[in-house]
Amino acid sequence: MTIHQLLFLLLLWMWLPHPHHAEMLFRRTPDLRPKSFGGRATGNDGKAIHRQKRGWMWNQFFLLEEYTGSDYQYVGKLHSDQDKGDGSLKYILSGDGAGTLFIIDEKTGDIHATRRIDREEKAFYTLRAQAINRRTLRPVEPESEFVIKIHDINDNEPTFPEEIYTASVPEMSIVGTSVVQVTATDADDPSYGNSARVIYSILQGQPYFSVEPETGIIRTALPNMNRENREQYQVVIQAKDMGGQMGGLSGTTTVNITLTDVNDNPPRFPQSTVHLRIPESSPVGTPIGSVKATDADTGKNAEVEYRIIDGDGTDMFDIVTQKETQEGIITVRKPLDYETRRLYTLKVEAENTHVDPRFYYLGPFKDTTIVKISVEDVDEPPVFSRSSYLFEVHEDIELGTIIGTVMARDPDSTSSLIRFSLDRHTDLDRIFNIYSGNGSIYTSKPLDREISQWHNLSVIAAEINNPKDTARVPVYVRILDVNDNAPQFAVFYDTFVCENARAGQLIQTISAVDKDDPLGGQKFFFSLAAVNPNFTVQDNEDNTARILTRRNGFSRHEISTYLLPVVISDNDYPIQSSTGTLTIRVCACDSRGNMQSCNAEALLLPAGLSTGALVAILLCIIILLVIVVLFAALKRQRKKEPLILSKEDIRDNIVSYNDEGGGEEDTQAFDIGTLRNPAAMEDKKLRRDIIPETLFVPRRTPSAPDNTDVRDFINQRLKEHDTDPSAPPYDSLATYAYEGNDSIAESLSSLESGTTEGDQNYDYLREWGPRFNKLAEMYGGGESDKDTS
Repeated sequence: MTIHQLLFLLLLWMWLPHPHHAEMLFRRTPDLRPKSFGGRATGNDGKAIHRQKRGWMWNQFFLLEEYTGSDYQYVGKLHSDQDKGDGSLKYILSGDGAGTLFIIDEKTGDIHATRRIDREEKAFYTLRAQAINRRTLRPVEPESEFVIKIHDINDNEPTFPEEIYTASVPEMSIVGTSVVQVTATDADDPSYGNSARVIYSILQGQPYFSVEPETGIIRTALPNMNRENREQYQVVIQAKDMGGQMGGLSGTTTVNITLTDVNDNPPRFPQSTVHLRIPESSPVGTPIGSVKATDADTGKNAEVEYRIIDGDGTDMFDIVTQKETQEGIITVRKPLDYETRRLYTLKVEAENTHVDPRFYYLGPFKDTTIVKISVEDVDEPPVFSRSSYLFEVHEDIELGTIIGTVMARDPDSTSSLIRFSLDRHTDLDRIFNIYSGNGSIYTSKPLDREISQWHNLSVIAAEINNPKDTARVPVYVRILDVNDNAPQFAVFYDTFVCENARAGQLIQTISAVDKDDPLGGQKFFFSLAAVNPNFTVQDNEDNTARILTRRNGFSRHEISTYLLPVVISDNDYPIQSSTGTLTIRVCACDSRGNMQSCNAEALLLPAGLSTGALVAILLCIIILLVIVVLFAALKRQRKKEPLILSKEDIRDNIVSYNDEGGGEEDTQAFDIGTLRNPAAMEDKKLRRDIIPETLFVPRRTPSAPDNTDVRDFINQRLKEHDTDPSAPPYDSLATYAYEGNDSIAESLSSLESGTTEGDQNYDYLREWGPRFNKLAEMYGGGESDKDTS
């Protein structure tokens, strides 16, 4: 606590009344009830009534907060008028803080506070006092209630709810524009003194801002503060109690103020002239470049719209505003030509889209710049005089006739010569050709409208100096019709006349067609090539005609078929005509004219097999032939099957050899020298049990020397055949010229069984059936003889 605060407390203590120093007197009454003071009154009985005086005489106690002394703080004194000072009375204190915060001297009635009291925690305390007889412990006065009120001192500084405030105000605001209000609170008693009276002042932020002392409202203090010069401000506000007087406590807070943008700056082009270049071959819509005007504002206040307002290229170029970058993109509007114009000048304007009327006085919110566009020369391909060509030609023109000419030029300033050619993918039949020098198209093959009425060609034009630069143009050739086809019968007519036909009877209606297509439409005339006594032709004059009989009755026996030549002609130039022959059969008809039979032989055949029976017999013969062919094919297929179908299908085969040969002395049966001289062997023979499918050239093997062992020779041949991929799957040659070494199991033959000492029982052979009786007698009998001997 400062010296100023101590002096203020001392003065306040001197000015305040101190009723707690006055002694509270008890006045003794017989019934121990408080007596009233002076004044007399008359009752109903006419006697005077005396007002008794209360035994307790006091006011509320006052106590300063935040006592800093070392002793207990004296509060006040209680005293009864019945206290004689002999110590016979005892003072008792009860209520808020009694015995802990407040204590009383039982004998003297002095009340003290035991510790420092904070008004902000509790502003007053309610207690009850009573005086009793120390001996009898009976109260000498009724219990009375009193209040100890805590007097406030300035011990709390003003505080702001926020340490840092954030506020904003538009730039260019007038002086006194409200920014934000800050409010500080003081915990001291606002009803006592000036401890809670707060005054605001600005410590930092002048001269840009000010604050109202009583309300804490921050306002602008300078006019036309520009965000583009400075955007952020920091203001420190002080709140001081005691009305801002010396000795008051204070608190501070910081207010960060941002100037928000308004549209007070027009757009400005950084350059007065902009130069751009573009090749003349750039297609429509190609971006050339961009221009950008800078605006010191932000957000929508900086949005700019670009437009072309003047220049000699207003119809050749467009400008589009790019919203994201706020640039003006200049694009090609029409095709450019370096040879026609090489330089364009545009006047481009940039204008703000959101203008604030308050700042009209700052000038127009737009700016202009000059854009010069230079067109660069490009080696362009040839340009045809037309986008497409249509030529019409009659189909009867002579070969080599020019049907039309295409023209192209080099648009470049060099004016290079042009070479023409036909795209052969559009003229696969090579009906047309073109002169490469002048682009004249002529025929190289005859034309026929009836085959193809249209020909769609593609002509290629290329510069001689730069053949890679080419251009194409479609050429449509229409073939005009010439009357070069004679009319013919529309269909094949199967015409017959009944034997009982009468003269003038209609037997057929004919029509004609013509491949030509005359402008006036088709018109045909029908007539007979010569006068015919049997039939006549009647033209219906609608491109049809009727065939009529000229006499009664026809006979199949006499003439079964008539040939009627009919002349058909058109009316185009030159007139084309043709003769078509109708074959008219004579047939037997019923009474209604329905044909029954047209063959003359049908009357001469005797009664026998009908046509259906003949057809049935023919079908049977065909079926028998098919069965025979299938049987032969199956038999041939069966011959191709190998002797052994698979490894699992192996059976024991018994082969009988009636001719045993001449034995070892028969040298003609087998010549072992053949094995030793393979060259003497015949060419390898193929298998005869199946028909070979593939013929392999026999493979010659080297001859073995005469002293070669047969075993080695056989092993060598066996190895060669095993590794030979061309060998057939089944070898029919089996050579048994060498049996090999003796078996470790020795001989299995029964011929040597008699030399063994072991006895063998062959009785089981009898159990095998009658087929083995002979063996049982041979072996079983021998054993019996041996035993009996």
